[in-house]
Amino acid sequence: MRVSNETVAAVFNEIADLLDIQGANPFRVRAYRNGARRVLGYPKSMESLLAEGFDLTELDGIGKDLAAKIGEIVTTGRLGFLEELRAEVSPELEQLMHIPSLGPKRVHQLHEQLHIDSVADLKHSLESGAVEHLSGFGPKTVMAIEKELDKATFGERRYRLSEIEPVAEGIIEHLKASDGISAIEVAGSIRRRRETAGDIDIIAASEGAHDLMARFVGMDEVADVTMRGDTRSSVVLRSGVAVDLRVVPPSCFASALLHFTGSKSHNVELRKRAIDSGCKLNEYGLFAGEKRVETESEAAIYHALGMAYVEPELREDRGEVAAAVEGTLPSLVRLEDIRGDLHTHTTASDGAATIREMALAARERGYEYIAVTDHSKRLTIAHGLDERRLREQLETIDRLNDELQGIRIFKSAEVDILQDGSLDLPDSVLKALDFTVCAVHYKMHLSLEKQTERILRAMENPHFSILAHPTGRLLGLREPYAVDMEKIIGACRQNGVVLELNAQPDRLDLNDIHCKMAKEAGVKIAVSTDAHGIRDLELMRYGIGQARRGWLEKEEIINTQDAAALLKYVRRH
Repeated sequence: MRVSNETVAAVFNEIADLLDIQGANPFRVRAYRNGARRVLGYPKSMESLLAEGFDLTELDGIGKDLAAKIGEIVTTGRLGFLEELRAEVSPELEQLMHIPSLGPKRVHQLHEQLHIDSVADLKHSLESGAVEHLSGFGPKTVMAIEKELDKATFGERRYRLSEIEPVAEGIIEHLKASDGISAIEVAGSIRRRRETAGDIDIIAASEGAHDLMARFVGMDEVADVTMRGDTRSSVVLRSGVAVDLRVVPPSCFASALLHFTGSKSHNVELRKRAIDSGCKLNEYGLFAGEKRVETESEAAIYHALGMAYVEPELREDRGEVAAAVEGTLPSLVRLEDIRGDLHTHTTASDGAATIREMALAARERGYEYIAVTDHSKRLTIAHGLDERRLREQLETIDRLNDELQGIRIFKSAEVDILQDGSLDLPDSVLKALDFTVCAVHYKMHLSLEKQTERILRAMENPHFSILAHPTGRLLGLREPYAVDMEKIIGACRQNGVVLELNAQPDRLDLNDIHCKMAKEAGVKIAVSTDAHGIRDLELMRYGIGQARRGWLEKEEIINTQDAAALLKYVRRH
């Protein structure tokens, strides 16, 4: 199986988390996190670099130790050091990491100061009031932790789409070499492009499953075979990911893929529709009485039910069935509709590539433009630009725009929204930009009223163009800050502000619900990658998946326009 950069980065991030839980040297932890970012942002895979004989220590941030570990991951598909760390940190303690309000540092604090080693210990300490007295654990944090523990799904490990999708793709490529396969697809949450998935569901069509099943359960990555049968087998990989493979006859493939892709409630609505039509629908096919209705594709099944085809991303029972019957489904945006990226970082702040390198990489992707949005001065940890450095950068961009053909570099900046609602740079420099990308990066624990008012006040600045990652969340690591999104969306409409859908897989912020709210309010969206390296430009596909889940069409996304139309829009508003 192929080892992707995402897989290597996931290993390094898990090591960093486990070291953080142990209270390891912060510089050591940061080395793994920086290594993960460097690997994830590099334009070529580590696997291909090693095959070419490239010395990985020539990459910034990759020393001999990390290079050797990358080699071990690529060669064996595993890493002994990670397995040693997992043995040192109990699974019960690691499970606490799955609580969004807790990060590795807080888990370490709970472990060291209250001797909490499990969810049961945490619940007991919450009931006794001990947690609330710890530094950094106020009533709101305690309430958020208790809310997560009360969820029926707590304890179910979920993986970010960027973590689990490459694993699924690698398995499918591996299985395609089996005899007799006529079709194979990933289903479930991954196919619906949900932000996270708990496991991998794969559907294959074959007349004989013996060779396919043997190849599946015999994969090097398999740690445990939990079920093996003629038509279904289940395994758990060394990474902990559960994978389920179902093999059906080719005539049943479309109905099986349909059944195992849609959410439970979407499938219930389809079955009701079938019953109303005098039919029966299940994973084996669509039946009129005892006779199977010939349906060679999912689209044919929907059409047989008197419906338009429903794209996988929409199959969540949020009105898509009625819209498919009425013929009012949206024409969803596609990745190829995107003409440029409006949120990228360079070596001037915390990026890994120069302006020239980012621009050339964007041109190679077929983009017409790219915006350079390095951080403003308030974010010192990211080497944010003050007025002088930003003006120097604008002069560099002017020179590159004169020199480079086939790509336009927009002058922009990711400008901090300060606590009082003012912006981190003066209007005298902001007006020299083509547009601004404005964001909250600190004081995230303000009350809902104060945080909302802070952003609303900032939007009144005539140079405020795009609100970046509007809720500040990090999936599985940081909850959204408290903010009234209805008011924010209303103010965007009133002030002509664009909302960003940040395509970073650990953000995907806006979420799909807020995308749909913005659509219904007539507020435009910018789907941007927040790229910190060349390879990050590829993350656009995750943003597009989220946009499609939010029912967004091409016309509702500003960076599907050409450069002139885009600038006219942001300047007019």
